[in-house]
Amino acid sequence: MKVLVTGSSGHLGEALMRILPAFGHEPAGLDMLPGPFTAHVGSVADSGFVRRAMAGMEGVIHAATLHKPQVASLPMRDFIDANVSGTLTLLEAAAEAGARRFVFTSTTSAFGDALVPPPGAPAAWIDEEAPAIPKNIYGVTKTAAEDLCALFARNRRLDVVILRTSRFFPEPDDDAAAREGFADTNLKANELLYRRVDIEDAAEAHELALRRAPEIGFAKFVVSATTPFVKADLPELRRDPAAVIARTHPGCAAIYAAAGFRLPAAIDRVYVNARARAALGWAPRWDFAAALRAIAEGRPLGSDLGRAVGAKGYPGAKGVYGER
Repeated sequence: MKVLVTGSSGHLGEALMRILPAFGHEPAGLDMLPGPFTAHVGSVADSGFVRRAMAGMEGVIHAATLHKPQVASLPMRDFIDANVSGTLTLLEAAAEAGARRFVFTSTTSAFGDALVPPPGAPAAWIDEEAPAIPKNIYGVTKTAAEDLCALFARNRRLDVVILRTSRFFPEPDDDAAAREGFADTNLKANELLYRRVDIEDAAEAHELALRRAPEIGFAKFVVSATTPFVKADLPELRRDPAAVIARTHPGCAAIYAAAGFRLPAAIDRVYVNARARAALGWAPRWDFAAALRAIAEGRPLGSDLGRAVGAKGYPGAKGVYGER
């Protein structure tokens, strides 16, 4: 299948460009920034440019976006132009060109304030039924783009799958307290329990969404590593996650002690991928159990693909991210 992949010089876009040929696809990369996997350099909001790039395409994976780390340094208008206007331009071009399959990379940041329950409340169970309460311009523009996708699915008969992905970037955490409180590998291992996905698993979910879009029609899915937790764990996770993890992974304490790692003092939300696994036939491999095996054996966490893509930073971002 000939597939236009936007954001091909970024984290997920490059990962997709690397894996899609192995599934029999012919990807063409599009990005504002040049890169080894980017054939079309320009803006997703430029309708003429996008229409030229869309010629001959059978599907689209729209991974290009301005991200949360750029919120503090870029004007809100830039987010509207890239995340909303750019998505509209791509949807229009796909509909006109007959590229019926459209996969949109959204974010768990769309849930916003629903992710942090009030003090004393159980951890939040974040599946597709959780409300979207965006708390910054990034979340607002991603949910607006989701609504545009839904509109085109209804009115222009595109087969659209929206994937709300959790964090997969290798860069340091944007929370200074998190960076200062945990070693980076320790922090990312902890997040695989409830709020992180390996980029290889995320890319494979996108390929499955592309392949299965016609039978799905329209849907939104949470894409995150499979959590070991169940709803009954939510009150205790907010108070004493170590006790829950001792039950789900009895060897964790010894492995963490040997590595000098610590578990989080509290967990406030749990991302749930059950619907994505069932509907897409998705089988993510890089979960907390895989992380524990890697830590015990002295290997790096996660996939070779993640290491090949590496850190990129975010254009215009400040602080720990800087420029690509």
